[in-house]
Amino acid sequence: MGFFNFFSKDKKETLDKGLSKTKESVFGKIARAVAGKTKVDDEVLDNLEEVLISSDVGVETTLNIIGRIEKRAATEKYMNAQELNTILRDEIAALLTENRSDDADDFEAPIAHPPYVIMVVGVNGVGKTTTIGKLAYQFKKAGKSVYLGAADTFRAAAVEQLDIWGERVGVPVIKQKMGADPASVAYDTLSSAMANRADVVIIDTAGRLHNKVGLMNELTKIKNVMKKVLPDAPHEVLLVLDGSTGQNAFEQAKQFTLATEVTALAITKLDGTAKGGVVIGISDQFKIPVKYIGLGEAMEDLQVFRRKEFVDSLFGEKA
Repeated sequence: MGFFNFFSKDKKETLDKGLSKTKESVFGKIARAVAGKTKVDDEVLDNLEEVLISSDVGVETTLNIIGRIEKRAATEKYMNAQELNTILRDEIAALLTENRSDDADDFEAPIAHPPYVIMVVGVNGVGKTTTIGKLAYQFKKAGKSVYLGAADTFRAAAVEQLDIWGERVGVPVIKQKMGADPASVAYDTLSSAMANRADVVIIDTAGRLHNKVGLMNELTKIKNVMKKVLPDAPHEVLLVLDGSTGQNAFEQAKQFTLATEVTALAITKLDGTAKGGVVIGISDQFKIPVKYIGLGEAMEDLQVFRRKEFVDSLFGEKA
């Protein structure tokens, strides 16, 4: 039991450290917004709105949160400005709960008959291949056998990078020559994984957005080819977003959700930015659960997203 307590504490410290820039930025601004105020009035709400929007929570989500606080201010007559952190904490936690961003227990393959197939999408540069490598590591650490498919055949660097991760983690990478049909790579990967009774298959895909129709057709073809091998594949379409890009991450989420059916999100690079509010906004706007968050370079720094721990890290644990 002591080991698990230690490990849990270790993950909490990683989360706290990874979100520290967001916490310092947001709460510094909130402190200034309520300085000298004794009640939550229109000026405080206007200031709070500005803080949330500048923290990349997004306009629509910010207005949603402000509306919730206004309702509470109307009924809780003695609400004061000092209570604002607690109120804000409650409303953000409620939003994340409504958007199912607290589903995962750990790195798991939640199907009765493996392999569990994850198709990973996202633009180049967001940490997509690195996230795949870290996922493979975490699944292997959990006792799962993992196969990786290098279906981003348009960039030699993408195949090489996945190869490096495969060697580093100790899992097989199925690949073909550069320019090969991505669907063919996915087919080979899933066929090999099933022949060897693998638990998890993770398929990398090309990160291009310049032609949405082309992207849609390519991803649909990969899905259809995999279904010939395993009818219910893929079980998960994971969109990787770079949290440090703020509003650009919103636009990428918009484009990819139009191009394919995204079922889960991984938001990376939160440790190097004060824009961690993007996790809240994207979860609210797209109604897709955030499943993983990236908090650093180490393989251990990809964590399953847990709403309670995320909110506790930003606001402090609730008394």
